[in-house]
Amino acid sequence: MVKILAITNQKGGVGKTTTSVNLAASLAAKDKKVLLIDLDPQANATMGSGTNKLTVKQTVYQVLLGETPIVSVRVSNLQAKYDLIPSNRDLAGAEVEMVALSKRELRLKTALSQIENEYHYVIIDCPPALNLLTLNGLCAAHAVMIPMQCEYYALEGLSDLVNTIKKVRASFNPIIRIEGLLRTMFDPRNILAQQVSDQLQQHFGNKVYRTVIPRNVRLAEAPGFGIPVLYHDRQSKGAQAYLELAKEVLNV
Repeated sequence: MVKILAITNQKGGVGKTTTSVNLAASLAAKDKKVLLIDLDPQANATMGSGTNKLTVKQTVYQVLLGETPIVSVRVSNLQAKYDLIPSNRDLAGAEVEMVALSKRELRLKTALSQIENEYHYVIIDCPPALNLLTLNGLCAAHAVMIPMQCEYYALEGLSDLVNTIKKVRASFNPIIRIEGLLRTMFDPRNILAQQVSDQLQQHFGNKVYRTVIPRNVRLAEAPGFGIPVLYHDRQSKGAQAYLELAKEVLNV
């Protein structure tokens, strides 16, 4: 049975796309069939998966508007062994255009139902905003992973996101739940980061993944080559951390 995981945080720069791409690659490396959906107009997950957002003809934009079936948009990443539904800047206009459509919150869920059973995991990279695109991701998902840096403002934003997920559960998607909080870009030498990490564990207990994603040069370099870090430097701390995260996700 497929598991659909939305990776979201309305705060930008927390490692959301890095997590989406590298978790997809790590699950695929463990012989799981994986689909990555880029739901962000910035299209960083598309570029990080080796697909050029400037030349791709059909994207999730056409899927959400009902112009193209999702199967026609799918791109195979032969090296990283997962499939991709790409994005580009056209997606920024989708929110306005979707307002007039029926069941606009469920457009992705409806489209995804055509192919979801071909996969073990579907990873949805949501944009850094609580908007209609993110809402589509949350309505389609079974569970949510929240990547976050261990800093003061991260805790404030977290409560907003938790409230949004509760509203989605009440109105659109009764099965959605928070699967876990992922500590990203972690520097153990930073005292504040350690304190926030401790607070997270106190408040959320086993909802905090044991795996911690460190600050890592190889992780930062990999998108420039259009590949997940696993295929840039498998022995790097970043690659090993995402392999550990994949193990944890598989065991949940």
